[in-house]
Amino acid sequence: MRLNSLAFRLFATAVLWTLVALPLAGLIIFSLYRQEVDSSFDERIKTLLLVVYTDSSDHTQAEPGAPRDVGEPLFEINHSGWYWQIKPTEGAEGRRTLVSKSLASETLASPYEKAVAPDTFGVRWTLAKGPNGQALRVAEMIQALGGDESGPRYSYLVAGPVEWPQARVAAFRARLVVALSLVGFGLMALTLFQVRFGLLPLREIERGLTAIRTGQASRLESKLPMEIEPLQTEINALIQSNQDIIERARTQVGNLAHGLKTPLAVITNEAREEKSPLAVKVQEQVQLMRDQIGHYLDRAQMAARAGVIGRATDVLPVAQSLKRALERIYRDKEVSIVIDCPEAIRFQGEKQDLEEMLGNLVDNACKWADSTVHLTVKALPGEGRTGRQRLTISVEDDGPGLTAEQRQRIGKRGLRLDETKPGSGLGLSIVSDIATSYTGGFSLEASPLGGLLVRLELPAV
Repeated sequence: MRLNSLAFRLFATAVLWTLVALPLAGLIIFSLYRQEVDSSFDERIKTLLLVVYTDSSDHTQAEPGAPRDVGEPLFEINHSGWYWQIKPTEGAEGRRTLVSKSLASETLASPYEKAVAPDTFGVRWTLAKGPNGQALRVAEMIQALGGDESGPRYSYLVAGPVEWPQARVAAFRARLVVALSLVGFGLMALTLFQVRFGLLPLREIERGLTAIRTGQASRLESKLPMEIEPLQTEINALIQSNQDIIERARTQVGNLAHGLKTPLAVITNEAREEKSPLAVKVQEQVQLMRDQIGHYLDRAQMAARAGVIGRATDVLPVAQSLKRALERIYRDKEVSIVIDCPEAIRFQGEKQDLEEMLGNLVDNACKWADSTVHLTVKALPGEGRTGRQRLTISVEDDGPGLTAEQRQRIGKRGLRLDETKPGSGLGLSIVSDIATSYTGGFSLEASPLGGLLVRLELPAV
């Protein structure tokens, strides 16, 4: 997954949202749970406080008695953390203080004596330390014995360990972290699958376009989602339009060739009947016109073929066919043609154009070679993921070669450095024209074999 890909953008956005949303949701859930636990803990202490007050009050007694059934067994266990206490305050000085068995002989500090304000229900809340230094949540209310406001007043107090709600909150926090972590990893895995699955149609389009470019298909025929169907339709329309334009160009080139052939033939025949200098000049210019027309018609046809989408040619069969033909032609010289070409390399273009280029280059090398011609084809990787692959074709011989000045001059249309060799001097120019029409390159170098090395660069499948 590359950094500049759609898949990475979608996945990174979803992961970022997950990393922000889940911890935020976890904090909210944890905060609400902690409030609920603290509230439940305070309610339990408050309930036990009312039980202690109700069970210890007896209208027939002069002072409160020990509550008989509070409903909390931990009040009976020494230093358990749960304590109750009944202590005389105003008007009850000198009377006894009652404590739970869990407090033994110790007492707890009264929030009333510390001037803690009561809540709307008359209960005073505070935090205090227990007998063993443990943190306690303390609830206290001040009530007169028997409900008589003029009677002696007592402090009714119940305390519970703070670690009890804290332990529940800590356990819940650990489970919440594990649960949200699993959910987060699950969401990221699901997002990765969703991105991959959602972008599969684009990969299908890529494969389809590759098949069209390599000549394996002529249209996009895959069954795509309805959101991408318009794209498929437009691409197929573009391909069809390209093919129609190429066909019209070919037709027009053919019509132009036929349209000019007859008038030029008539002019040539008329000029041949005259022996004047004007007639000779006319014949020369007509021949020049024929050459120029042929040249530019050829270039137009090559440009039309080069623009066709989906044309692909295997290089090795073409090279082997030329080898067999040229070795028979030059059997008197005993020229050996050595081919080094991987079987999988394919030229992005028409077979006849490749035959034209290789034929001219290898034929020219055979003319000048002493005994050996090397034809080497290599594939060059494209730049980046979408870069088009290229292929290089090197044709070299062990002949006399050319000087640097001669290499600069050669290749001009009709230029020949040695009139003793057969040919028209158009071969390298034709090769250069075809290569240029395919956005390729053409260069001449000195060969390690001693002769000339011609290097051709063309688009590959």
